[in-house]
Amino acid sequence: MGENAGSLEPRMMEPELRNNGSSQSEEQPASGQKSVKCSVRKKKSLRARYAYGVIFLLTNIIAWLFRDYGERILPVLPYSRACGAEERECYHTMGVLRVSLGCFIFFFLMFVMTCNTRKLHEVRNAWHSGWWALKFILLLISFVIPFFIPTDYIQLYGELARVGAGVFLILQLISVIEFITWWNNYWMSDEKNKSSCSIGLFMSTVFYIASVCGIAVMYALYASKTSCSLNIFFISWTGVLLIVMMVISLHSRVNRGLLSSGIMASYIVFLCWTAIRSEPGSEKCSPQKQESGHGGWSTIVGFVIALCAIVIATFSTGIDSQTFQFRKNGAQLLEDDVPYSYGFFHLVFSLGAMYFAMLFISWNLGSLTRKWSIDVGWASTWVKIVNEWFAATIYLWKLIFPVLKETKVMNHEDSTEEV
Repeated sequence: MGENAGSLEPRMMEPELRNNGSSQSEEQPASGQKSVKCSVRKKKSLRARYAYGVIFLLTNIIAWLFRDYGERILPVLPYSRACGAEERECYHTMGVLRVSLGCFIFFFLMFVMTCNTRKLHEVRNAWHSGWWALKFILLLISFVIPFFIPTDYIQLYGELARVGAGVFLILQLISVIEFITWWNNYWMSDEKNKSSCSIGLFMSTVFYIASVCGIAVMYALYASKTSCSLNIFFISWTGVLLIVMMVISLHSRVNRGLLSSGIMASYIVFLCWTAIRSEPGSEKCSPQKQESGHGGWSTIVGFVIALCAIVIATFSTGIDSQTFQFRKNGAQLLEDDVPYSYGFFHLVFSLGAMYFAMLFISWNLGSLTRKWSIDVGWASTWVKIVNEWFAATIYLWKLIFPVLKETKVMNHEDSTEEV
């Protein structure tokens, strides 16, 4: 009996081993199939970003057509009391605001429906990445609704759009500054790699030379007369900000190097230049030509570049959700995690709808803008100047805050030791 029992034990274990081997072989194809599905869904999600970018670009073009050529392209809008006598309240400034409101409604609804999406297998991920026919219908409804809203409510939306556009500018500034910080750490972090440090030093030199040349060119073109006191103040204060950023970056307590401050210097010089370029053409020191209609191919090319810049700025800020996480940890994304935050992406595009509306009407709800122009007027000038100063303030705070925090911790430790 003992021999028979001993001979039976191996035989009984053989089926179990076979079953375990077959289950493991079944798990491997299942996991491989899951990874393939996750990869396909992730690629589909990444491609969807560009589709939303194209929708946003087309919305900008439609808003421009309503502003400059709406009466020619759409001489008779559907009869609606909201458009007023002869549909005047659906063209020009009101037309831009109505198109902007439609774009805002669409992306805000997408924000509500995709917010807090975590995994690729969720239904909301499929809605974000697909179902384009249904979303096209939703987009059409979103664009039609504002043309039946009374003008008083559209004016109220215009006031709210100023606030939303300001929030968008702050998010864009933070995203740009974080990118500059990352670039500086990428080129200057490895002290052992001399080639990397030399490239970083060369790039910082180039950026500072470009900044100084930009200030000199602005003095020559826009501040050559003593009567141009406002332009002289704008350019001079920009030069002061450049010197302050360089000195603080090189301070022994900060020690951030010249690359990040050089890139930031070029950025604020660019903002100062765009602010001066936005001054109205009626001013003596303004670079804008006093012409009716458009000013030739240079004006058209500048308009196209500005239009593309709006879309690129909105797109790049929308995909940069990692910068705005309050709790940043080193955990890596899992295989079935979404590649970017869908809710934040659509929220930035909804704020971008308010932003392009303000650019097309030059931040002024009561004036008519010149054809083939974007963001021209004193309101636009001051918005850009304040944007420049705010960018420099955020950057300087990012340089000083770690030093202040370290000093506070050291003082706290000293007081604890004394106690």
